[in-house]
This record gives sequence, structure tokens and C-alpha cells, in this order.
Amino acid sequence: NISFSFRGNNVVREAMHSAFLYHGIRAGLDLGIVNAGQLAVYDEVPKELLELVEDVLLNRRPDATERLIKFADSVKQKDRAVTAEDEWRKGTVEERLEHALVKGIVDFIDADAEEARQKLGKPLAVIEGPLMAGMNVVGDLFGAGKMFLPQVVKSARVMKKAVAYLQPFMEAEKKSKEKGSAAGRSAAGRIVLATVKGDVHDIGKNIVGVVLACNNYEVIDLGVMVSCEKILAAARESQADIIGLSGLITPSLDEMVHVAREMQREQMNVPLLIGGATTSKAHTAVKIAPNYNEPVIHVLDASRAVPVASSLINQDQKSAFAAQVREEYDRLRSQHSGPRVKLVGLNEARARAPQLKFDVLPAPEFTGARTVEPSPEELARFIDWSPFFHTWELRGVYPKILEHEKHGEEARKLFADAQRLLAQIVSKQLLRPRGVYGFFAANRNGDDVELYTDQSRSKILATFHFLRQQMEKENGSPNWSLADFVAPGGKDDFIGAFAVTSGHGLEELVKHFKADHDDYNAIMAEALADRLAEAFAEWLHWRVRNEWGYGKGEGLSPAELIQEKYRGIRPAAGYPACPDHTEKKTLWDLLDVEKTAGVKLTESFAMWPGSSVSGLYFSHPESKYFAVGKLGRDQIQDYHLRKGMSITEVERWLGPYLDYA
Repeated sequence: NISFSFRGNNVVREAMHSAFLYHGIRAGLDLGIVNAGQLAVYDEVPKELLELVEDVLLNRRPDATERLIKFADSVKQKDRAVTAEDEWRKGTVEERLEHALVKGIVDFIDADAEEARQKLGKPLAVIEGPLMAGMNVVGDLFGAGKMFLPQVVKSARVMKKAVAYLQPFMEAEKKSKEKGSAAGRSAAGRIVLATVKGDVHDIGKNIVGVVLACNNYEVIDLGVMVSCEKILAAARESQADIIGLSGLITPSLDEMVHVAREMQREQMNVPLLIGGATTSKAHTAVKIAPNYNEPVIHVLDASRAVPVASSLINQDQKSAFAAQVREEYDRLRSQHSGPRVKLVGLNEARARAPQLKFDVLPAPEFTGARTVEPSPEELARFIDWSPFFHTWELRGVYPKILEHEKHGEEARKLFADAQRLLAQIVSKQLLRPRGVYGFFAANRNGDDVELYTDQSRSKILATFHFLRQQMEKENGSPNWSLADFVAPGGKDDFIGAFAVTSGHGLEELVKHFKADHDDYNAIMAEALADRLAEAFAEWLHWRVRNEWGYGKGEGLSPAELIQEKYRGIRPAAGYPACPDHTEKKTLWDLLDVEKTAGVKLTESFAMWPGSSVSGLYFSHPESKYFAVGKLGRDQIQDYHLRKGMSITEVERWLGPYLDYA
């Protein structure tokens, strides 16, 4: 804090920090927290400045403060960054606007937008002229791989702030002719985006929307948990050129099929884009596209959204592009209809279950449920940063990605921005992590696991229903089920359960940034909340292993925790080892999650807030993650009886895993 009054003047601040550390270390300083990227070398600090700084730090003369302030005023705006900044500020207003857009600089955007308005005479001329010209440069650079997604989102922030400044002038002129267009300009096309009914995940959709808007598409974002009826009504009302659907959880795949069927039934002629983590080109080709006669196209990531949209809207390109996609999807359907994975009968699969030993069964410190509310600061050290970069379409493993030959520089900038926002989240408690977990006496009963009200094991509290691998394994390895990791009756085994969220406060934070036309930090906040939720799950699992006893003394570093170099697993409903999302209902009832952690389940069993994680804890030393894979009709018949659910309902929830039509 010694230099805080000189904020904005990096020359003086860095000199003060360097001198303070130099003398502090000589005097016995043991530990300091520094920004190594903004720390001057002591011997390289100009002698005049060093004398003035040390006069203040060491209190060597009564006028030291006044002399340093006077010097600081003389060098203000003269550090390296500002000197470079001054150079581009000497260009024409058009050149300055383009530079600001490409570099994502918002500092001067109001002044430059006003200067351009005065020069060109009309606010709309500024948008359709230099601003769109600058965004075209951004689009070209992004398309050529010379700009990366975080930079594009920063460019969008500049554009939005410029438009927001010019909007009142356009309203005053009453010349905004296109209803629903924020800028009143002629857009390249109009696209309706939505996360489908029952699903709450929208980071990917938001990024796609920003990238499309950067390329002069008008984006109508309907948000999350949007019904088919609302999506189609919005498309008709806005005369949309394209509809884009997003989803993360597997039930969303069925909802996308439903939307495609409804579009066919209503004889719509709008192309349909499909995206989201659980979607794929193969699923789109096999399950969704056959239900709609117009183009249905899977979009892998934001970088592909613009060329796909452009090809679909350009009438000269649309037919050839659609034919190319149709041919590719026909080939994928043909491949899908080829030889299937060979399955064994359910009885045979059970006979091939692993024969695990249950000689030593650790007992947890308590049974029942407890709530936890760790601070974001406690969770931060458990963050796995690699998926954070993947969210921004920068591929690589942290920390190596920071030195990546192609996008290392941008990764470092992105990481620095993330650290700044994370520091705000921590210091101001902008996100409020909250969770619930518990231990319960449990035993296996076939492929089910029964939980008991107490350790007498006389009364069943809840039952989790698991599925078993049925694929034929030539190497003789077992056909696994999660139930295998719990001891059968007669042995005192336990199971754990949890649900955590870092999403409380996120909605308000995102709204704050969006109100300031700052999509970059809005998306950053969502990405950090997701990372904190996963960190929460890692932190709690670490705590659980200690309280259960088998993890005491493991002494693993955060990196080793991320690499899961510990005993036990925490599988979640909806994931490969336990693909049935409806099992979350049992977990929610067991822990009273909505009341204790404030996390709700949607009709498709997605968790709200979206930055949430839930699952079960297994302690067996041989427990591991696996994929159940395809399921035979005999297991579905058995499962529906165990769950007390109709076969139709079971088939609906497990549709992607069925080995039969």
C-alpha cells in the first residue's frame, strides 16, 4: 500500500516496490506477495527517481513527499504503456476506433465516438462506417487465426460501449428504422439463440452470440430453460434467418429433437444450428437432422459459428453448403447403422462382476448431513485452470499453456484478467459458495445400494439404482457397476453424498457487467464460477477423505489433487458411470439440497444455479471411473422394475445409451 496514492503512475509505483523489497529483504523480510510482471529491477531504476523514492521510504528528509509528488506529476502518462498508447492516439479518428476495437481498449471510446459523430454528421454513420469497418477487421483476424476468442469478446465490449454512447443521439433523431436492432443498422442476418428447456448452461451460447454480433449479426438471445414454443414464436416474430440451440446435459439432446420435429410440423424453413458440450456431429446427423427437412448443422465452437451462419444466409452459397453437409451426415448415419458393440445378457454381465474384497471398511467421523460455506479464497487454490482456458477456446494444459508458441501471450493476458476478477470476487465476497454433504451406512443389494437411517441397518433411508456394463470384453476384464464398490449385507460399509454450488451471487454479478455492456467480464464471471464450483467439489472431497479416515496423511499438492492421485471416486448422475439423471432426485431428497444448499433441479434434472456439482463418494481402494456404455433391453426391463418407473420413462432418460431402436 505504500504506493497506492500513485495508482495509474506505474513508473513511480514500480520503483517504490523495487526499492521497498530491496531494503526489506536486507532487513530480514521473509515473505512478500508481488506482481512479478510489474516489478522493476532495483539497479535499473533511474538514479534521480531512486533517490526520491528512498527519501520517502527511509524518511531521509522532511520534504521527501513533496519532491516525489512533483516528480510523479512530471512523468505522469510517460511510462512504457502510455507512451505506446500516445502513438496510436495520434491517428485519425477512424484509425483510433479500429485500433480500439482490435486491441479491446475502452478507455477513450466515448470521446472517439463523439469525435466521429461530429465528423460524419450522424451517429448511424459512425456505426455503419468506422465501427463496422473495425469489426470487419476483427472478424477477418479471428477467421484467419490471428486473433483469439478472448480478444474478440473484448472487441465486442468496445463495440457495445460505442453503440451505447451513440444510441441516445439516434433516438433523438428518431431515425432508428429497424425494430429490435440496438443500432438501427442493416445486419448481416438475424439469429435466435436459446438454451433449451430444462437446461441452464449458457457460457458457450453467450460466447457464440458475442462472436456473431462482432460480425454484424443481430442476435436475439432468449436465455436459458427456453421452451420450444417460445423459441419458435421468437423466430417467427423476429423473422429470424437462423435458430441456434444449446445444451449441456444429455436430456437436452431429446429436447433438440423435439424442437426439430416441431419446426418440421410447422413447415418452417429456417436453418437449425446445434451446439453444446454433449452434442456432436454424429448425434446431430443420426438423431436430429432426420426430423427436419431444412439444414441442421452441428457447430463445434464459436470459431465455426460465423462461417456456418454466413454460408446459410448467403443465397449463392446456401444450396451447395447444405448439400455438402447433407452428404457428410448421410455418411455418418451409414456408419452409425454399421456393426454394433456386442453385448452380453444382464445375467452374464452380473456373473462377470469384479470380485472385490471388503476386509477393511473405514468408518466416517459422523453419519448424517452437514452444510458447509467455505469462502471463495479457500477454494481458489483448488482450481483446475486448464478447463478455464478451454472455455475461451484456448487449448492446452495449465501452466504450460501460458508459454504456448501460438497463443501463450493471449493466455497470459486472459489469466491476468481472471486473477483480477477473482481477487474482486474474493475480497468483496461477490460469490457465496454453499454446500451440503453427508455419510450414510450402506450396503449393496444386487446392482442397487441401500442407505440406512442408522448403523443398526434395520430401516432403509434411500436406494440408489445403478447400471452395469454389458459390452463383451475379450480380455476377460470385469463388467463394472458402481454398486460393486459397496460391501454386501452383513458388512458395515458406508457411502457419501454431496451437492455444492458457487453460483449464489453470480446472476447479480453478470447483470452488473452486462448493464455496463461488458460481455467479456460477464463471461469471465461465469467461467470463474464454474471453476470455483469444481474447486469446491475437490476441496470437499479432500475434507471428506480426512473425515472418513482413509485419506488422512495423503499429503497431496493441489496439482496432485487435480490429477486425482487419491483413493476413492465421486461420480455424478448423468455421467458415464451413472448415466441416469433422475438419480439426482434421490440425492436431493436425501440431503434436502434445495433447502440446505439452495440448489434446485429443473424438469430435466439440471442443477440451478448452473455453477453446481453433485455426486456420491465411494471409498473402496479399487473404485474407479468407467463408462457403462450401451444397454440391452433386458437391463432396461430390470431397471424399470427396480426403480418403479415405466419402461417408456426409463427409455426416455437413457435414450442415448440404448442398444436398440
